[in-house]
Amino acid sequence: MTITQALAPAQVKGPVARADLRLVPGSASARSRTADRDELGRGGVKSVMAALDVLDCFTDEDELGVSDIARRLGVAKSTAHRLVTSLCTRGLAERNPETGQYRLGMHLFELGQLAAQRLRLRQAAMPLLEELRQISGCTVQLAVASGADVLYVERLSTLHGMRLFSSVGHRLPAHCTSSGKAMAAYDPMLARARCDAGFPALTGASIRTVAAYDRSLAEARRSGVATSVDEANVGVSSVAAPVLDSGGRAQGAISLVGPTQELPADFGRLSRLVTIGARRLARTVGI
Repeated sequence: MTITQALAPAQVKGPVARADLRLVPGSASARSRTADRDELGRGGVKSVMAALDVLDCFTDEDELGVSDIARRLGVAKSTAHRLVTSLCTRGLAERNPETGQYRLGMHLFELGQLAAQRLRLRQAAMPLLEELRQISGCTVQLAVASGADVLYVERLSTLHGMRLFSSVGHRLPAHCTSSGKAMAAYDPMLARARCDAGFPALTGASIRTVAAYDRSLAEARRSGVATSVDEANVGVSSVAAPVLDSGGRAQGAISLVGPTQELPADFGRLSRLVTIGARRLARTVGI
């Protein structure tokens, strides 16, 4: 079976799910809507942003105490306690009775699952990602840009890959990943955001300078793919291709990932596979 035959067009059955952002008519009276606007005007927006800041505190920690949250936000403990308690009432956070500390709540997980399911690119990609996993023997990832980072919205692991990678929803600095470099080569906003944010080194092989970053993007544009060898995790390598829209701008990236001791020797074949996969996804989605 040839590469082209193996990656024959996969049909996406049924309409692609989309989040319905319309408000339900009559869900609130004119009086309550006026009250809501007044509340927002009195600082409600600031409170919402502060609550979101609390959620961001858990990006790198499973659990935090009130003192930890207060220190990270630069607010009083009483303020931190009020904010996290409010989140708990909506299931967005919860208190661990064993440790007395707080963690993200299950309702947040539910919302995250809904967001992932409704992501058009992800839904359309699922059949193709499964084909790529079977043909390549590698773990397959689908990523999108998020600020200066890469956010992984889907990951189909192989047995050996399950020991190497974290869960879906994990983010990494774009300069340390093949997906990030593949997208930044065709997304000036992502490239600029990463330069503005700097180049934190995750390993000794990570890119550290603007010049090195520029060279990696130029190489990605020349070859159509980007690679990462031990740049985000020691012992892990990957090759990625961007999913380009009709204007030539990256809307996502597909990457094939595996152990460094095996993958780089096969970069040629894997580059062809992931490039075909990314092009097929772009056509399937119709971007």
